[in-house]
Parts: sequence; C-alpha cells; structure tokens
Amino acid sequence: MKHWKSVFCAVLAAVLLTSCGASAPQEEPAPSPEAVTFTDALGYEAVIERWDRVVSLYGSFAETWLLAGGQLVGTTSDAIEERQLDLGGAAVVGTVKEPNLEAIIAAEPDFVILASDIAGQAELHQALADSAIPHAYFRTDTFDEYLSMLELFCSMTGRQDLYQQNGLAVQAQIQEVLDTVAGQPQPTALLIRAYSSGAKAKGDDNLAGVILRDLGADNLVTRHESLLEDLSLEEIIAADPDFILVTTMGSSDEAAMAYMEETFESNPAWAGLSAVQSGRYVLLPRELFHYKPNARWGESYAYLAKILYPDLAPQLS
Repeated sequence: MKHWKSVFCAVLAAVLLTSCGASAPQEEPAPSPEAVTFTDALGYEAVIERWDRVVSLYGSFAETWLLAGGQLVGTTSDAIEERQLDLGGAAVVGTVKEPNLEAIIAAEPDFVILASDIAGQAELHQALADSAIPHAYFRTDTFDEYLSMLELFCSMTGRQDLYQQNGLAVQAQIQEVLDTVAGQPQPTALLIRAYSSGAKAKGDDNLAGVILRDLGADNLVTRHESLLEDLSLEEIIAADPDFILVTTMGSSDEAAMAYMEETFESNPAWAGLSAVQSGRYVLLPRELFHYKPNARWGESYAYLAKILYPDLAPQLS
C-alpha cells in the first residue's frame, strides 16, 4: 500500500511540475511612448505624452504629420479642400480660421497641432488648457522651420526614414539649387500678394519672399519700404523691377488677378514696365508659394530659380 501511495505522489508531482513549466509567460504591456517636451512657436511649454489621437487645425501641418508617419482623428476643412489629403475617417473640426472647439473635444485628442499666426487658433490656448488637452503651436514660413517641425514629428513616430526622405533629401535639393545660382547678378523683383479686394507688396515675412531672398534677388521693398503700406503704381514705375511676381490669397486666383487687372493692368503705364514687356510679370502657383510646400520645398526653390535665372534652367530641372 505504501508503495502505491509513493508512486501516486510521484506521478502527481510530475504532473504539477509539467503544468507549471508549460504555462506561457505573461507578456509585458507595451511601454508608453516617452513624453516630448518643447517650447512652441508662441512660447508655451508643450508636454506631449501620447500621440495616438492627433488633431491638426491646419492642412499644411496635417500633411506634415502624415509625412512623419502619423495618423489623424481630426483636422480642418482646408486639409481636404486645398490639400486633397486622404484622411480616411478623420473628423472635420471646422475651418482653419474658425476651428470648432466642441468638435475638437469630441474627437478626444491626446495632441492638437495649431498654427501660431492664425488668430482664431491662438485664442484656443486657454480653452484647450482648461480642458487638459495637450497642444502646441507651430509656424513654418521657412524651410528650416518646416524641417524642425518634421524632425520633431518623426522623433515622436519613430520614423527617421521619413525624416530623411521628406526632410534631409529636400534640404539637399534646395542646396543644389542655391549652389547653381550662386554668384549670379542680382535681379530686382517686386513680390505682390493679391486678393479679391486689394494687393500688397511683400518682403521676406512669407515663404515666397524667403525663397526670393535666398535665391539672391533684390526685393524692392528692402529699399522702398513705403510699398509695404501703399502699392503705388508711380513708385513701381520709377523702380521698374526686372520681375513682378504675384501670389494670391482667397479661394481662387481669378478674383485676385481680376483686382490686379482693374487696378494696375488697365493703366497704360503698366504695359511700359520692363517686366511686363519682357514677359516677366508672373503669377506663381499657389501650391508652391501660397500653401506651405512641405516635402515640395525643393520644387519651390527650383521653380523660382528658373524664372529669375532662365539661362540656368537646364541645370535646375
């Protein structure tokens, strides 16, 4: 009897040991992403702990987040109407100038991306803070600002390959353009931003002006600051720039160019300008010079360089 008891106990012990050994080890939960802390474009300290549910209130920034490998749960209507971004089921949370706070909150974001230079978005800071919604403001009038934003986003998504593809490769493309035009005589240029009810001369406080400066052009507003306040035909005629370059605001180019035709082109003196006579009065494409070009910054530099330095165009293709 004692013999059978001993055998039974030995078998039972073996079974228990085998069961314990066969049990699958418990998987460790996936670690949360490391929080990112930085000072945003309005000087606020941003602490972003998660970015699974991201809302962008600007189509350009929505595209930059996608270029970094991220996904969106909400964005403003310009991302679809102007950028034609494929956003899947992302919610539309208002317009770029009038974002809808209730719609933003309803999207349950853990990170909201805003534009610092749009009043309707700058005003949202306190409401988002009161709602405990992490957010940050950005501005990208220059390629370096875009590159810095993309680098941050790619560090969050872990996609350094996309930083190389959509950032550093574009930087190399721009540098190639700048090297090609280096040392060329400086052409004079007037940069105009036109809209349906007016037009203003612009300096380097916008992306087209920055590119114009980087390419070595002499923007008239650096010597005729009065043009920033009053786009005087008499002053334009006196300066007679080599190039007149136009970017437009609004829903279409047509309304803005109708204003230019009515206000300036209808004057016979306009036809006597060197730029007009030589076909150097140029409307710049809005996808490269009004909307932020993002991964197409290199195309923007090459496009304008070909206009300013036509003899170098074969090297800039």
